[in-house]
Amino acid sequence: MSESVIDIQKKCAPVLKPAASVYGRVMRVREAMYARGMLRHWEPPVPTVSVGNIGWGGTGKTPVADWLLGWAEIHRLKSVLLTRGYGAHPPSVPYLVRPESLAESAGDEPLMLARSHARAHILVDPQRIRAGKLAMKRFSPDVMILDDGFQHMAVARHCNLVLLKPEDVGSGWNQLIPAGSWREPASALARADAFMLKISPSEFETLTPALRQRLGAFGKPVFSFQIKPTGVRPVRGGEAVPDFDSASYLLVSGVGDPAQVKETATRYLGYPPTEHMIFKDHHPYSQKDALAIADSARKAGCEAVLCTPKDAVKLGPLCSEAFWEFDLQLAFGPSLFTDGVDFEAWWTRQFNDISTRLVNKAHS
Repeated sequence: MSESVIDIQKKCAPVLKPAASVYGRVMRVREAMYARGMLRHWEPPVPTVSVGNIGWGGTGKTPVADWLLGWAEIHRLKSVLLTRGYGAHPPSVPYLVRPESLAESAGDEPLMLARSHARAHILVDPQRIRAGKLAMKRFSPDVMILDDGFQHMAVARHCNLVLLKPEDVGSGWNQLIPAGSWREPASALARADAFMLKISPSEFETLTPALRQRLGAFGKPVFSFQIKPTGVRPVRGGEAVPDFDSASYLLVSGVGDPAQVKETATRYLGYPPTEHMIFKDHHPYSQKDALAIADSARKAGCEAVLCTPKDAVKLGPLCSEAFWEFDLQLAFGPSLFTDGVDFEAWWTRQFNDISTRLVNKAHS
């Protein structure tokens, strides 16, 4: 969330907090109506996991979804991911995203996932029941993933992964829209099966007392993870290498947390970017943008331009050979309330238990 939005919320708190209280009551009623079957929902007949969050902002949902798709591939399971596709303008819905799809049709994150997981089926559709039923009929998946699905209760899920930002367990705790960033009140966290935070081991250690205080009562595991570069590769295609042969670089980011991108680049390469061009999250890059980036790099004396994979799927058709993207990998860190079980083992057990329950239910 930008500082300007936070400042406005602080200044307007006397007006916004009563509105947030009303909003919270509405969301609690909505949750109860789904729980009692008063609002229509559909339960997929295969293990279904939601990757979502309690508030808005970049929490790492796409890297976690990417990890789950990779896990399915390793275990030879057919996977489907359902997503609204923020910023996507598909020619029809449900829209099956293919590696060769256009970013404006698929959305940046769905296209990134489709290119990384050619065997998975990524469907863009704001009506996820429709997309889910089509997926079951056409693809017969073994596992279904709901992107940003925590509040989208029309599709029932068997596992809720709820991603939190560090401030969610601090000053932002239970600060509802419009006074804060939370989409639901803290009571909604009882629906979670696990909590996840994109945070370094040292930050996790510092935050542990707050995590115990805020989340301990829910009795669910808390996992941490980081997104770590493993190399860089040319945006226009080519093999990954440890780094590019340039003493200076210009950094480009159109993501939810540009400061973290800069920190990641600096830590991995060992020196900061000469310049950092920041675009809004999900920015639809144009040829004019690509030329402006290249011109800024030239004026700054930078031979290389570095961006995230999310930016690269949109800049690829527009840029020169000087543009590079990170190769990124999710790495799990310390955890709480897990009895020493790491996330992969925990999720594998969850998946197997859900599968067994669904088989027994089908034969009962």
